[in-house]
Amino acid sequence: MKWNRIVLVWALVAGLLTQSISIVGQEIGSGKHDQAKSVDRERLHNPALWHDPGKIAELDLLNGQGGKDKRPVAPFKFESEDMHGTNPKFNVRDASGTKWRVKLGDEARPEVTASRLLWAVGYFVNDDYVLESAKVDGLQLTRGANMAPDGNVVDARFERKPEARKKIGTWRWKDNPFNGTKEFNGLRVMMAVMNNWDLKDENNAVYEDRDSGRDLFLTSDVGATFGTNGLSWSKSRSKGDVDTFRKSKFITHKTEAEVDFGTPAAPMPLEAANVKVYKMRRDLEWIGKKIPIADARWMGSLLKQLSHQQLVDAFRAGQFPEEDTQRYVEVVESRIKELAEL
Repeated sequence: MKWNRIVLVWALVAGLLTQSISIVGQEIGSGKHDQAKSVDRERLHNPALWHDPGKIAELDLLNGQGGKDKRPVAPFKFESEDMHGTNPKFNVRDASGTKWRVKLGDEARPEVTASRLLWAVGYFVNDDYVLESAKVDGLQLTRGANMAPDGNVVDARFERKPEARKKIGTWRWKDNPFNGTKEFNGLRVMMAVMNNWDLKDENNAVYEDRDSGRDLFLTSDVGATFGTNGLSWSKSRSKGDVDTFRKSKFITHKTEAEVDFGTPAAPMPLEAANVKVYKMRRDLEWIGKKIPIADARWMGSLLKQLSHQQLVDAFRAGQFPEEDTQRYVEVVESRIKELAEL
């Protein structure tokens, strides 16, 4: 009888994991993946991955680089649905005529918090906000309609689409102009700090910025953060789950010269059921491994300039509950301390 119960439990776990793998596999095989094209190196004129953020201790992490004045303004009018990816997305215009891409689902809150932290240490991000609630006139969805009854959405990410920026492609973790630099290695460290395990190349974007004349390299889809180190048997544990974030591994190994992190984690054996997903995730492991300690310590020195209140504000920007925010900040502060003490 006991053996039967064990078999039943493992069957349920395997079924849930297979479902999670299927969801990731759908995204890999979706239009988002098919349309993702690596940027042509010959087209790049002035590639930039990082910039000096200035006085980090004075940055407003609640409102981000867009600031309070550029927050989305109601009422919102639906324009079109975006069918890329696994989360429901659509485009709207606000009262000022600004165009926003709205994302619903479990990535919305962690994505905004992650972008705040990346922006604070000098990486390029989009202007985005989470609105606790909003009414979208004329909203019509074929995906996630149940998440927007009568056009009402909750905890939705609003991402501004700057007119001066044009997306010209994606960039690859293994092949880009910044490999080997401390700025690139610092970005790898940030992925570990936030447990960003979904590091597919198509989640990176290159924007041609007319105002600055630079080609900006962004890790633009950072919603799979602040949960587990990798794909979990339960989708809800993988993104924006404070309990699994607290229990996850950060630094896993170090030598006098290099440090390894727990993110992205190695795929689990059961993930081999989807060969394409398993191979893709196995190929990502190196991103968190063998990072020069000097570069990891440099990133720690930038993060250390953030105050406790700034970190709280970053999670408030994601509309995380107050009790979860405090627990998240404790973990992030402990990770910053570990980096600084390397």
